[in-house]
Amino acid sequence: MTFALFAEQLLNGLQFGVTLFLMAAGLTLIFGVMGLINLAHGSLYMVGAFACAAVAAWTGSFWLGLVASLAAAAGAGALVELLVVRRLYDRDHLDQVLATFALILIFSEAMRWLFGPFPLYLDMPALLQGAVTLPGGIDYPLYRLAIIVVGIAVAVGLHLLIARTRIGMRIRAGSSDREMIAALGVDIGKLYTIVFALGAALAGFAGALVGVNQSVQVGMGEPVLILAFVVIVIGGIGSLRGALIGALLVGVIDTMGRFLLPQAFTLVMEPSAAATTGASLASMLIYIVMALILAFRPRGLFAPA
Repeated sequence: MTFALFAEQLLNGLQFGVTLFLMAAGLTLIFGVMGLINLAHGSLYMVGAFACAAVAAWTGSFWLGLVASLAAAAGAGALVELLVVRRLYDRDHLDQVLATFALILIFSEAMRWLFGPFPLYLDMPALLQGAVTLPGGIDYPLYRLAIIVVGIAVAVGLHLLIARTRIGMRIRAGSSDREMIAALGVDIGKLYTIVFALGAALAGFAGALVGVNQSVQVGMGEPVLILAFVVIVIGGIGSLRGALIGALLVGVIDTMGRFLLPQAFTLVMEPSAAATTGASLASMLIYIVMALILAFRPRGLFAPA
């Protein structure tokens, strides 16, 4: 195993991690402010991917597709909040789970009706094609590197939004005491719609970015949703900083586990058995890490912030 190959897999883990952060940030923001368990968050990821693929196919521009993914996911999120979720805030978590699970089925059938049962494909923008040579002589795909940079930029932007702006102050106050800020004259309904639309836009943006590297298809959001829940449990529910650290941790551990474990088992097993055993253990690795973290820090790595 060469250093270049190890470094490439490490960067792949970081790229996977920042993609998970875009999903988990919206999910933890919605739960932290509204106390809502939103199983339909993966469907908004799917909406963004389909919107990007469709608009890019119609216009020939990936960048217009990216804008469409943000607009479509945010619009869908705002409608979901206004029509469905608003009735669930004071209900039991089981009601929230059942209602948002129903939304998964509705969104899946809507996408199948609108775009058909076959996958769509996104072409990589010409500007981001090819590879870039990093220090150490590592050739790495420019598009994947761009995802890492964009994900970090979004994390910084979210931190500034929440910590330094008036709307961020209201979001933080809403997560602590919604009755008090409502009594002070803040339109809590409007605030919730904005937060839900922001979380949906982040999920849709993630779906559009990932759509270049894999097919855009019905049901693509559910596997990512599971990992996003793992991220926010590890990082701490309601914490954006925890979502970022947790996402990078999950991305790197999952990617490096799938890369290193099969090779490690070849030291004590036949190659075919090592590949099977290593792949099986690698798929469980992030859940083992989650269990270990929760054993020592039941509320996750970071308190809500």
